[in-house]
Amino acid sequence: MLLDDTSAEFHAFFERHYTELARFAHLLTGESEAADDLASDALVSLWQRWDRMRSADQPLAYARGVVANMARERIRSAVRERRRVALFWSRNPEQADLPDLAAVLDVRAALVRLPFRKRACVVLRHALDLSEKETAAALGISVGTVKSQTSKGLAELEGILGARAAGAFAAGRRNR
Repeated sequence: MLLDDTSAEFHAFFERHYTELARFAHLLTGESEAADDLASDALVSLWQRWDRMRSADQPLAYARGVVANMARERIRSAVRERRRVALFWSRNPEQADLPDLAAVLDVRAALVRLPFRKRACVVLRHALDLSEKETAAALGISVGTVKSQTSKGLAELEGILGARAAGAFAAGRRNR
């Protein structure tokens, strides 16, 4: 099967970036099953606009933004569903769920506890090693917001994981 230039160009983009986008989705949602779906859906969305996207300065940044938006919507949807189920099944609404202190927290579990924007900034900056400017472009926010959200996110991770574990997570980043 011969591909025209546009299809071949998109196919090359897909092959080059699909794994990274799926990993990004997994880190944002904490759901390995959803990661492939989110990356695939984002790339389908990109394909539908590929004529415009191929001439864009940063199609990968746009793709990351699409994945982030889809992940955010998936998380919001899951939270709404959990609230509906909890409301329907709760017998004692004043009973608070206490954290399981015996559970071992890993970085992924701690990341899931961060608000979405902080999590996205921390993941893009430290797990995917993007610059502040690239992170800002991917999320559609300012560089200053990236700096503050990353700093606050790392501080929260430190509170959850302890200084040693949070430091190990952030140790591999490059200052850009």
